[in-house]
Amino acid sequence: MAPRHFSEPDGTGRQAGLATRRVSGRTAAATGRAGSPGRGGGRRPRRRMGPAAVAACCVAAAAVVSLVAFLVVPRVLDAISGPEREHVPVTVTIPEGSGVLEIQAILAEAEVIEPDDDAFYRYVMEEGLETSLKSGTYELETYAPVDEVAEQLAEGPNTTQNRVTVPEGRTVTQTAEIVEESLGIPADEFLAQAKASNYAEDYTFLEGAADDSLEGFLYPKTYDFSGQEATADAVIRAMLDQYEEEVHSLDFDAASARVRDEYGVDMDAYDFLTLASIVEREAVTAEDRTLVTSVFYNRLAQGMALQSDATMMYVTGGEVTAADLETESPYNTYDNPGLTPTPVCSPSMSCLEAVLDPEKTDYLYFFIIEDGETSVHAFSETYEEHQAVIEENS
Repeated sequence: MAPRHFSEPDGTGRQAGLATRRVSGRTAAATGRAGSPGRGGGRRPRRRMGPAAVAACCVAAAAVVSLVAFLVVPRVLDAISGPEREHVPVTVTIPEGSGVLEIQAILAEAEVIEPDDDAFYRYVMEEGLETSLKSGTYELETYAPVDEVAEQLAEGPNTTQNRVTVPEGRTVTQTAEIVEESLGIPADEFLAQAKASNYAEDYTFLEGAADDSLEGFLYPKTYDFSGQEATADAVIRAMLDQYEEEVHSLDFDAASARVRDEYGVDMDAYDFLTLASIVEREAVTAEDRTLVTSVFYNRLAQGMALQSDATMMYVTGGEVTAADLETESPYNTYDNPGLTPTPVCSPSMSCLEAVLDPEKTDYLYFFIIEDGETSVHAFSETYEEHQAVIEENS
């Protein structure tokens, strides 16, 4: 229905134009010609774009958007959060005794964390790590997350640089070689410094050391000398400090009284260390340690020679032959009763504990083989039983 238009009533009272007036066809045609663009001017009819043109426009628009994203967006993000940081490996050394703020300054200078930002300090304090951060040398990355950096420093150094590991059962000479390889300190220099007389004044437990030897006292462990000058003296003192700390909880006096009561053998702290070093070289398993110790105490009680190949290994530096056992030496426990003049290596804490609290047995012999193919751990009360075990495993 055509829309209705309302007008004011005319003088007759009728409303004019109650409906839209019709225009004749001829008038409409004339009107159309008057608006034709051919001669009289007016607007041209719009052309529709074909599919190819539309596609071209889309491609062009996409190219513009990509260009804007490539050139403009990164600059906007940089303005908001700063430019993206490159993560580059960096070595950082935290000196001994450094506080949280000092550590933060070192990390900032190395660009491990953002400079002028206390996020590291706040994280450490919030997590209660202020007393857990360890000195040493670390392999980190620049602009790393502060939580990862803090957790690594709490865990400890993650590089072997400036570190030396001395395993159990090593002699002073072997320790010197390990120190030279790890820290670059000449072995001869280390051995020249490793004399008990150089340290007896500072470490009272060295007063009874024989032959001016530190044998047995250079405690086996991993030591980190990052942030300090690693000298022969510094390394030796660190090992003696560790020995003192480790044996502090051991009651040598109580053990001495027990061994005297049970075996009739007098032992002092140096004797215990010496025996522990022999057990270290003879025993293989934790069970072996207390049983081997028992064998040696039973032999000492009966005045028998220890007959330990391990003591002659201290002289030969390697495997012991039958001819070596004929060699005259204070470390030849086939010929000489009792203990050796000095320890024959640095024993583990487990061996020290074993000689202080041995298993009570009647064993006088042991035969132990552990070479990857054969595993024999036999203990005997008589020589005949011992020989039978040897023949069985020959």
